[in-house]
Amino acid sequence: MSKGKTQKYYDKNPKAKAKKLAYDKAYQKKNKSKVNKDRAECNKFRRKNGTYGDGSKMDCSHKGGSLVMERRKANRARGGAKKK
Repeated sequence: MSKGKTQKYYDKNPKAKAKKLAYDKAYQKKNKSKVNKDRAECNKFRRKNGTYGDGSKMDCSHKGGSLVMERRKANRARGGAKKK
C-alpha cells in the first residue's frame, strides 16, 4: 500500500511530525477518561434497552444530562462543522 500525501509530507518534515505527535498525545490523554466513561454508560444503557448488537441502528445519546435513544445518524451528525 502506498503512502498518502500527508504521510509523505511528515516523512520529509521531521519537525512537523514531532509537533503533530506531541499534539496527538496530549489530545488523547486529555479526553481518554471522559470518552471511556461515556461509552461505557451508553453500552450499559443499550444492553438494558435490548438494542445492543441487534442491528437496529439506534444509538445512545447524552442529552440534557440524561441518556436517550435516537437514530445513530442523527446522534453522530450533531455538531456538524463545529466538531472539526
